[in-house]
Amino acid sequence: MPNRRTLLMGGAGLAGAALAGGLLLPGAVLAQKLEVYVNSDGLAINGYDPVAYFREGAPVKGSPEFTARWKRVTWQFSSAENRDLFMAGPEDYAPQYGGYCAYAVSRGYTASTVPEAWTIFEGKLYLNFSLGVRDTWRRDMEANIAKADANWPGVLE
Repeated sequence: MPNRRTLLMGGAGLAGAALAGGLLLPGAVLAQKLEVYVNSDGLAINGYDPVAYFREGAPVKGSPEFTARWKRVTWQFSSAENRDLFMAGPEDYAPQYGGYCAYAVSRGYTASTVPEAWTIFEGKLYLNFSLGVRDTWRRDMEANIAKADANWPGVLE
């Protein structure tokens, strides 16, 4: 049986790719073109403020009033200050693996994420598909990070 990556590349079409295993959502289908996960509205990380994870220790919805373009996608922020901090050093705040599920990348494919499933480890933001997946990710984070680092960005091909 073809894996999710094969379905994305093998001409199964967007519907087939979106249904593969139930994990790939519309933003993940765009993985072939973008190295940042975007939702159906074209917003990075579901429109949440990446800086807020660090400064407020929680997911905070961004506002259309405070946006920036980075890596060919639109990012939203909860304040002008957070937007400006991000733009001064986006690599310091952007989630690893383009905001795709870090656990999925460690396993060789991409998946969408939810704002509540996050971890900051050694100064880096990691997002996951669900709270359950986040818990699995955290059980062996260092090994999972090593695997994901080895797979990234090849999983986008």
